[in-house]
Amino acid sequence: EEEKEILSWLTKADYTLQQNDYIKLRQPNTGEWFLNAPEFNSWLQGDKQMLFCPGIPGAGKTVLAAIAIQHFTDRFHDDPNVGCAYIYCNFRRKDEQNLDDLLASLLKQLSQTPRGLPNVVKNLHKRCEATRTTRPSTHDLFEALQSVSASYSRLFIVVDALDECNNSDGCRREFLSRIMALQSHSNANILVTSRPLPEIAELFKEGARLEIRATDGDIRRYLKGHMAQLAKCVTERPDLQAEIIEAISKVASGMFLLARLHLESLKGKRAPKAIRNALGLLPTGKTAYDEAYENAMVRIDGQLEEEAKLACQALSWIVCAKRPLKASELEHALAVEVGESQLDQENICQIEDIVSVCAGLVTVDEESQIIRLVHYTTQEYFQRTQARWFPKAELDITTISVTYLSFDTYAERPGWYEKGDDDDEGDELMRLNPFYEYAACNWGHHAHKALDLSQDVRASLGSEDKVEFEESLVAARRAVEFYYHPTHMTALHVTAYSGVEDATNVLLEDGFPADPKDAKGRTPLGWAAANGHDRIVQRLLASGQVDAGSRDAYGYTPLGVAARGGHVTVVEQLLAAGAGIDSMDLDGNTPLGLAAMGGHVAVVERLLAAGADAELKDEMGCTTLGFAAMYGRLAMVEWLLAAGVDADSKDMEGRTPLYYAAFGGHDAVVERLLAAGVDADPKDIEGRTALYHAIMRGHSAVEERLLATG
Repeated sequence: EEEKEILSWLTKADYTLQQNDYIKLRQPNTGEWFLNAPEFNSWLQGDKQMLFCPGIPGAGKTVLAAIAIQHFTDRFHDDPNVGCAYIYCNFRRKDEQNLDDLLASLLKQLSQTPRGLPNVVKNLHKRCEATRTTRPSTHDLFEALQSVSASYSRLFIVVDALDECNNSDGCRREFLSRIMALQSHSNANILVTSRPLPEIAELFKEGARLEIRATDGDIRRYLKGHMAQLAKCVTERPDLQAEIIEAISKVASGMFLLARLHLESLKGKRAPKAIRNALGLLPTGKTAYDEAYENAMVRIDGQLEEEAKLACQALSWIVCAKRPLKASELEHALAVEVGESQLDQENICQIEDIVSVCAGLVTVDEESQIIRLVHYTTQEYFQRTQARWFPKAELDITTISVTYLSFDTYAERPGWYEKGDDDDEGDELMRLNPFYEYAACNWGHHAHKALDLSQDVRASLGSEDKVEFEESLVAARRAVEFYYHPTHMTALHVTAYSGVEDATNVLLEDGFPADPKDAKGRTPLGWAAANGHDRIVQRLLASGQVDAGSRDAYGYTPLGVAARGGHVTVVEQLLAAGAGIDSMDLDGNTPLGLAAMGGHVAVVERLLAAGADAELKDEMGCTTLGFAAMYGRLAMVEWLLAAGVDADSKDMEGRTPLYYAAFGGHDAVVERLLAAGVDADPKDIEGRTALYHAIMRGHSAVEERLLATG
């Protein structure tokens, strides 16, 4: 139980469910060409191999990745010295798939061994508990991952859909750099799939390459295996089946997804002539996907009125939701009747019926019970055409979410959620109301996007007859964004956090206190500043009732969190309001240092212009330049060097900016610092040099640059 708790602490992500769902999509005997390819077998049998597998959209990259994972997990199942870990990147989970989460997921998978949890992971957990640190640092996660990886004689790592990995702040490149660095400490073979984007292909120009493209034979096997889905006139006529398979295979052009969409377009056609006419009109070429999606929407619109309405509602939720929805969540969301005080169970539509009216555009993953669009190209299509198909989606979602939160069910059991996760009553209420958590965590995001708030939402915010709004929002503690426990959060905290200006104004006008603190000391001003909601910051400051320099339990001020987030306008507003420019949090970080960590040059420039001390050190003696080098912020390093800061400043352990850059493997920063004339061989108080750490951590590019200095 203790080990399960530690693994859950590392990350809640579980890619096993996705692996099981994807492998079930495999048509028997498909993908054999990939397993038999010389490139794949050289990768499988070699040591420290890298295999890049690019493929066009819809070519079946994810299913082939699942086939490969199953192949070598089956092959080495009984060998405890062979490890396997994999990541399925997802465009809908970019907020959850940051660098730390990805590293933690690999560490979690490799730590689940027959020998028990590795000591390095147990010690990491103990250290974080002892220092009251909520999450381990990137450095600590990677060190633990290196240690665990080295315990295997062979190691296989698969990253599917690297192009869908979060690329903000260089996450994608840094993640790839980290897993490649594992090869210097372990016998790791790495396989990566991606769309053939130039910026990604460039990263693999020197390694082995195997292009993924659905073979004609695989497409024909897939189509043959799904003929039973068509009308009786097809299932009884082998000749017509052969015509369909031939026509679709010809236009699919190596894309499983296109073959699937074309097959879907034949459903509902009951006569051979209608089927042949449809085959003659199958779209091809660069616009094939968009045309296929347009045709699907035409078929949806041609259904009975209630079916078409249900399909559009379901699609709008799936497209606009902040995270993938479970089937039960969508069932409840679509059953909500605005204006009612409770959910009518008789209004719930079964997920199978919801899927059936969506013309093949959505699917339900069996293991995870996630309902999703069939492909990310479908998401991209609807993002381009949302204004045409469901223009009021954000407002409708907001209204439904707040209605759900305001049901009398929760008023009858005030504070039910705060009794704890182990409370039977709370667990039962969450089971019976599966949409509650999503609504509580995300209604504000949708409201922020909506053009205006309806009267129903306004009424729910201010009505004394409903459960107090803050009671309805305590479930937000499960959301990633709310990493502070939200006890004592008020409605104003959440509207300020979410950026819902209209609702914030309503609450202030109704006399809500403007400067309350939650359990961790954060005020509505602090939440608004952290998320860059400058209009709400302006409104709160204008009230004259808030403290611009208030500190939370960690010593963060509104100015500090705004600087950390790179919100220039908010920083200017808070400086104008007299916020302390060099105020330090409990770790000794100033707003300037926090901005440097994030690489926010514009914020640093504004803070320095306002009088911030660029040479001010934190409690460990690290300067702003040290922070920038530590986090690999090249543009920030260049700006600070141009401003004339001390490039060789040392912290209390004797570490210089070059030392930090070398330790983190930031070769571009190392190169820039060396060009500025810094000491190339700085030693810390234990006598360790930048070169020492570059070698120990496998940063070969940094090692080469340092050795080149002589």
